[in-house]
Amino acid sequence: MIVQLLGLFARRLLVAIPILFVVSALVFVVLRVLPVDPAAMSMPPNATKSEIEAKRQEMGLDRPLPEQYAIWLGKTLKGDFGASIHFRRAVSSLIAETLPATIELALLAMLLAAGLGFAGGLLLFHWRGTWRGEAADLGSTMLMSAPDFLWGLLFILAFGVLWPLLPFTGRLASSFARPVHTGFLLLDTLIEGRLDMFLDVLKHMLLPATALGLAFSVPIMRVLRSSLYEIDHADYIRQARLRGVSEKRILLRHALKNAILPTLTLMGVQFGFLFGGTLLIEVIYSYPGLGNLMVDAVRNADLPIIQAVALAYAAVVLVINMIVDGLYLVLNPRLRAA
Repeated sequence: MIVQLLGLFARRLLVAIPILFVVSALVFVVLRVLPVDPAAMSMPPNATKSEIEAKRQEMGLDRPLPEQYAIWLGKTLKGDFGASIHFRRAVSSLIAETLPATIELALLAMLLAAGLGFAGGLLLFHWRGTWRGEAADLGSTMLMSAPDFLWGLLFILAFGVLWPLLPFTGRLASSFARPVHTGFLLLDTLIEGRLDMFLDVLKHMLLPATALGLAFSVPIMRVLRSSLYEIDHADYIRQARLRGVSEKRILLRHALKNAILPTLTLMGVQFGFLFGGTLLIEVIYSYPGLGNLMVDAVRNADLPIIQAVALAYAAVVLVINMIVDGLYLVLNPRLRAA
């Protein structure tokens, strides 16, 4: 199995490289044709035309577009994403600070979405043909109709203002000194052995992660229910019933492990949308992640940051899809036998 996994990852990596190349080229070209002058944006308001032109030459904006892209790509391959026009810092350091926060939030949101989706899918299947099933199906439709940012605003109003139970800004209370190890605060607090700090970070993440996960739990719920419907009519399920196996055992031991495969595929696709959806949620909750950095970059026409963030989003989604493909291979014995 290990050889098959390594082969799968190698093939996915060979596909991911040209995808990242195309994404980087597309983003680079689109940003360069926009009516925005990064050189003028990086200069003070009283800068003269000659000073702005000198800045353009310094930034290489006076060169042909293919040459500009070749220079940027060469530096990017070395890990140099340039310097931020607005923050006056290396873009790589900004990405290193904010990317772990967004990954951490997205993973927690996906964990919540998976938990709610699997529990809801099992209940929908168990209640099939009853009034409870109809009510649950209606409730899931209502959940799916509300976007994640609306849930975010409602949670702030309910649990941050009316009943101030949870914090709704930042990642950590100001009374704590932030540990710096990996950038993932949940992991860093465990490394420090600070359970109180770990719980505080979790409290700060709970509302934005729930707002993200709630909307994405419904498709998981519905796909799992549909898969269980199909498997319920399979021959081996009928034979298990004839042998007197309980419905609970049939569901949990036989049907679920096969129904989980298409659900897992959906979760891989959903994570890409969820990871991109963190942008609005981070802005609403003042969460210092990649989405907030992207919004600041767009507001200030900070092209180096926009290019790097777009590339980071694409890379993370591709890595997650590779991991999901690996899990699919592990859980599906037919693929291992092929």
